[in-house]
Amino acid sequence: PAYNERENILPLIERCAALPLCPDLYFIDDGSPDGTGELLETLRFSYPRLRVMHRPVKLGLGSAYRQAFRLLLPESYDRYVAMDADLSHRPESIPDLLHASSDADLVIGSRYSSGGATKNWSAARRLLSRTANHIARGVLGLKVKDATAGFRCYRGELLAALDGLDMRSNGYSFQVETTYYAQLMGFRIREEPI
Repeated sequence: PAYNERENILPLIERCAALPLCPDLYFIDDGSPDGTGELLETLRFSYPRLRVMHRPVKLGLGSAYRQAFRLLLPESYDRYVAMDADLSHRPESIPDLLHASSDADLVIGSRYSSGGATKNWSAARRLLSRTANHIARGVLGLKVKDATAGFRCYRGELLAALDGLDMRSNGYSFQVETTYYAQLMGFRIREEPI
């Protein structure tokens, strides 16, 4: 998902393209007023593995992920990496998530597992994130430490199972909901420190 990320898009794409695994890149732009969508269109000529879906208005993080996964599931991918377009997730960590997925259906790039961190976050943002995760673990019985994290690697089988559910959450609650259902359905979940 991308919204008002014009300044970050080219560095993000360049760093992803420099990875040894040559990932396909799929962006959903929700009508960014800063021209993110237009820039992505111009970059498609230089990066043939880049695709863009344009939505006319901001429809939310959860709906962007659901729509992207639904469109990409019929293709031949066995792993799907989801990340923020604001460079808060290091593309160089993608191989670590993919490697961890060899024995997991969902790998969460975790800020709160041993070795993870939240750099350059305000005290208020840390408190909000930790509180949300504490509540999610307590109310939903989640076993993970970072259910709100957006840097993830999904196996295709898990996404297909999630696609069959009537998920409606948006924002960061989408991450909690996918984690909850993955755990409930017995899929293997692993946290990888970021």
